[in-house]
Amino acid sequence: MTAPSSPCDAVVIVGGGFGGLTAALSLRSRDPSLPIVLVEPRERFLFQPMLYELLSDELQLWEVAPPYRDLLSGRGISWLQDTVQSIDGDGRTLITAGGQTLSWSQLLIATGAESADFGIPGVLRHAIGFRDLADVATLRRWIRDLRHQRLDDAALVIAGAGPTGVELACKMADLLEGSARLHLIELSDSILPGNAAFNRERAAAALARRDVTLHLNTAVTEVHADRVDLNNGTSLSHAGLIWTAGSRPSWPPLNPSPALEAGRLQIQPDLSVKGSSSIFAIGDATRNADDPWPSTAQVAMQQGAAVAEAICAVRHQSTAAPFRFEDRGEMLSLGIGDATLTGMGITLAGPLAFQIRRAAYLTRFPGLALGLRSAGAWLLGR
Repeated sequence: MTAPSSPCDAVVIVGGGFGGLTAALSLRSRDPSLPIVLVEPRERFLFQPMLYELLSDELQLWEVAPPYRDLLSGRGISWLQDTVQSIDGDGRTLITAGGQTLSWSQLLIATGAESADFGIPGVLRHAIGFRDLADVATLRRWIRDLRHQRLDDAALVIAGAGPTGVELACKMADLLEGSARLHLIELSDSILPGNAAFNRERAAAALARRDVTLHLNTAVTEVHADRVDLNNGTSLSHAGLIWTAGSRPSWPPLNPSPALEAGRLQIQPDLSVKGSSSIFAIGDATRNADDPWPSTAQVAMQQGAAVAEAICAVRHQSTAAPFRFEDRGEMLSLGIGDATLTGMGITLAGPLAFQIRRAAYLTRFPGLALGLRSAGAWLLGR
């Protein structure tokens, strides 16, 4: 599905992650006649909270990363597989890497964030992230090789003990089956510094059971092909380094230059970019000074639905209600068949929490039909 051009009254959405795809589907639901163009370079949508289950083969590729062609088929949404190079806010046009010029009546920027190396030498050259299918393929290869070699001093290092680092450490420890030691490095004095206390406690216990070595109050100063240097003067040898220590907002060059808040696009309560009535932005690339929201998938999806309402309100010359985030709690994967969750009146850990987490995410797949198909495969044991 391609979009050779766009009518000047179109809504153009840049970025097809949780927020952008939710916005596109919500707009189509609200106004079936509205021209919508989604600009997204990847072939597949990536349901990142379930990427751990793809690594462990607990879920299949079509469940975690369905093709955009399938998700958008028959929905009247044009998908342009391309990258935006520049945005002209005054002229209401954008130019893609493929040389196309798109016109728009309303523009939504939903480009999210990318890994940040904080200028630490060697990170870009010697580390991988855990953000896409290529990273999953690399980790599978590392795990296979380490299990085959069974070296006494084999080790892998994960930098960053936020949700991604902790979830990945638990899952990889189960998959490695003792064939390599895992080191988890965290700059602060606790794992999961921004998460609920119950989830921190359960995660700490899960890491201890798996003999993951924690390095708290520790910073990486340099990364080499076979070792990582730390701020305490020591080094850790490694067969691979996974960098989950941070991210930075990402968006295409925008002219005129947008207002920023803490290095992110400053947005109004109705999710419009400050100073513009036709450009909206959601997700990890944004910040509202009066009500800063966390950088999570549930925020992006709720914003996707809310920005669709706001765009429709602008098109009908009415006023949209300010966005209000509804915190539905947090869920963490803690290895194969294990999880922890808090929120919505529930505090639970273990296999049942794993099943509830999985079922909850199945219902949040973009396009209910895919979620039902995945649920059916799960219940029938594939």
